[in-house]
Amino acid sequence: MRIVVVAGGIGGARFLTGVRSAAPRADITAVVNTGDDVTLHGLRICPDLDSVMYTLGDGIDPERGWGRRGESWVVKDELAAYGAEPTWFGLGDRDLATHLVRTRMLDAGYPLSEVTLALAERWQPGVTLLPMSDQRVETHVVVTDPDTGRPQAIHFQEWWIRHRAALDPSAFVQVGVEDARPAPGVGEAFASADAVLLAPSNPVVSVGTVLGVPGLREALLASPARVVGVSPVVGGAPVRGMADRCLPAIGVEVSAEGVGRHYGARSAGGLLDSWLVHETDAADVPGVDVRRVPLLMTDPATTQAMAEAALNAARA
Repeated sequence: MRIVVVAGGIGGARFLTGVRSAAPRADITAVVNTGDDVTLHGLRICPDLDSVMYTLGDGIDPERGWGRRGESWVVKDELAAYGAEPTWFGLGDRDLATHLVRTRMLDAGYPLSEVTLALAERWQPGVTLLPMSDQRVETHVVVTDPDTGRPQAIHFQEWWIRHRAALDPSAFVQVGVEDARPAPGVGEAFASADAVLLAPSNPVVSVGTVLGVPGLREALLASPARVVGVSPVVGGAPVRGMADRCLPAIGVEVSAEGVGRHYGARSAGGLLDSWLVHETDAADVPGVDVRRVPLLMTDPATTQAMAEAALNAARA
């Protein structure tokens, strides 16, 4: 079985562990958001790719859900002692090695997709990791400057980490997306898929950014496989992350039904053949097979069961 998962960071990474357990013999490809990527201290940082790679490679910090297990912060403290900005973004010592290798390879001319495959050789994630594009795309958030009262655009990482998403967003802009192309292997993965799964990742800045790459949405819709989405919203709130801060900015209700209608039915020009919502939620999404199943990834068993429910919907 060939499975393609469109994923963001932490939620997408955990969902992928369930897919890998539910289909241990499958050929799994993860198409991962790179709109959160940022260059800091001269290093290219890819938070979502790294979260997926570390999680599947058993190197993630299980308490934080991001970064390396057993991390230390000596370099971060030294940078702060020098007053080197930004001080709000922490680079762990172990994590730093990944960014150094990535940046050196990118500077040598290797595309991000090849760099990602090379980094994954160490971690052996058990799935093929593909960035959504080799071209640089960065999500910016339009907010009101608290000092001037004027609109300004700041990088998503600054909005999320420095400001803790406290500044009200009025828009999300994917800088560079118009000139981006799907990374090598992405179109082929969709074309040969038996199942396409939209992970319970942020619909705006993760899944939405991936599908904003010209040609990528079209490749997904041309797939012969059924497209199954998993709601990131349970009981009117995101399980993790800031979807509740993002969805209103694009006029979408923060609910399983709201996100399902935002994605829309594939039969009507949208994305979905099937939509999984939590067992306590209800959702009416015209033209879509809506299924109520447990969606909380509290442990490996429940995560695997959730992935199995998605694969069952794909086989319907």
